[in-house]
Amino acid sequence: MGTYLNPGNGEFYNAVKKSKIYVDKTELLKFTNSVLCGEQKDICVSRPRRFGKSMTANMLVAYYSKGCESKELFDDLKVAEEQGYEEHLNKYNVIHINMIDFLSRAESMDGLIDYMQRRLLWDIKKEYSDVDCFDWNDLVDVLETIYSEKKQSFVIIIDEWDCIFRKYPDNVEEQKKYLDFLRFFIKGKSYVALAYMTGILPIKKYGSHSALNMFTEYSMTDPGDMAEYFGFTEQEVSDLCKKYQMSFDEAKQWYDGYDLIAHHQSGDRYYSMYSPKSVVEAMLRHKFGTYWNQTETYEALKIYIQMDMDGLQDSVVRMLAGESVSINIGTFSNDMTTFATKDDILTLLVHLGYLTYDSIRETAAIPNKEVSQEYVNAISTMNWHGVADSVESSRKLLEALWAMDADTVASGIDKAHEEMSILQYNDENSLSCTVNLAFYFAREYYTMIRELPSGKGFADICMIPRKTHLDKPAVVIELKWDKSAAGALNQIKEKNYGSALKDYQGNLLLVGINYDRVTKKHECVIEVAQKQL
Repeated sequence: MGTYLNPGNGEFYNAVKKSKIYVDKTELLKFTNSVLCGEQKDICVSRPRRFGKSMTANMLVAYYSKGCESKELFDDLKVAEEQGYEEHLNKYNVIHINMIDFLSRAESMDGLIDYMQRRLLWDIKKEYSDVDCFDWNDLVDVLETIYSEKKQSFVIIIDEWDCIFRKYPDNVEEQKKYLDFLRFFIKGKSYVALAYMTGILPIKKYGSHSALNMFTEYSMTDPGDMAEYFGFTEQEVSDLCKKYQMSFDEAKQWYDGYDLIAHHQSGDRYYSMYSPKSVVEAMLRHKFGTYWNQTETYEALKIYIQMDMDGLQDSVVRMLAGESVSINIGTFSNDMTTFATKDDILTLLVHLGYLTYDSIRETAAIPNKEVSQEYVNAISTMNWHGVADSVESSRKLLEALWAMDADTVASGIDKAHEEMSILQYNDENSLSCTVNLAFYFAREYYTMIRELPSGKGFADICMIPRKTHLDKPAVVIELKWDKSAAGALNQIKEKNYGSALKDYQGNLLLVGINYDRVTKKHECVIEVAQKQL
């Protein structure tokens, strides 16, 4: 058993046996077993920080490595129920590399590659001193010789594979050296039974330079068969909430929203994934809050959203208001520096976990309350004072709504409109965005739904109290552009928009809001829905 060759199962053992919370993701091994030694054996998984990537790498080490005995560890886990479970258990040479270990020891890419090869060869030579190698300083030659003489293949696991691109963000030559080394190390090599890489970013694109085109990628924009194995599923979070007596409704508001779609011949499968770091912390601390962002401050987000890209600020404001925006992910170069359009920045934010991507509609959105707070933190320290002020004022606006103070609500929306000069204001969609952002604080109490099917049409905005806040009134809002607030209110009644919220009648507010293009003012009328007898 070595440090990098055939390491033990200690890390995974501690996660399973010593951690207060462990969520079983070992069914992933059924998939990796199915691709061993085949054309799909090269896998690259990219996910945001603290989404379980390193835990999964440690699981693969514990399962495949000949350097340990892991049957007792896995026998109680889900993979033990799968056919072929024992066939591959602790049967392979495993090389486990956390690239950060080597990055910190080298001043250049040549130095990193040299040190990494020497360090791996140190472990390999101790294990295979009986093998007659032509050149014990050539990693690839040594592995090929071992496979030829011993017929023993290798599982290669590389964690944090993309940290190089954070170390050398602008050095294309160093990046290419690294990619070329990985290609020479892995591509087309008979000794590779499985190559598994994880990182935050998908594989870097260099035009015609396709060094690692043998990898099948599973990313935040195209998760494929890996969708359910990184992050927690809705059922897993529900089970944890029951165990720790925490509100599932609140957990959903705080940490849900990463909507991943896996396409299969039998049909698409939809997964609503939760940030695992945040869920675990919330359960153990018995308190919902911002935990995922402790791994990286809002300053990182701030750098990207304040870039001067046409329409970027408008898109961020709309998403902060709860909207989705169209996004083209096809031009993204899979790095943190090459941005041709706002779409490239938004795509990076998807991979970093600051946005979620809908591959069917090709839209992006802010996933949950925890991440939304990061945007608020970032904006509060930028020159987007109007947006920050609107968010800050939203508490008083909500209180005015509850008090049925229509004039104060109207003037509050006027103020939000004036402050949000970033936003293009020319139709009901813009009005809806302004109203949603003006009522930002309402998300503390409500689930906000746009275009809710109701009665004879769609209510523009519905505010449905969450289970922990049923003392608050439900709200139906109809918006008009250059018409009248009274007309908006009448439409709610005539088309029976309140029917979707009939359970709240008697505790349901009907709100009509209109924007007058001439006066550039908003008007508002508020009524209590009459209880149906």
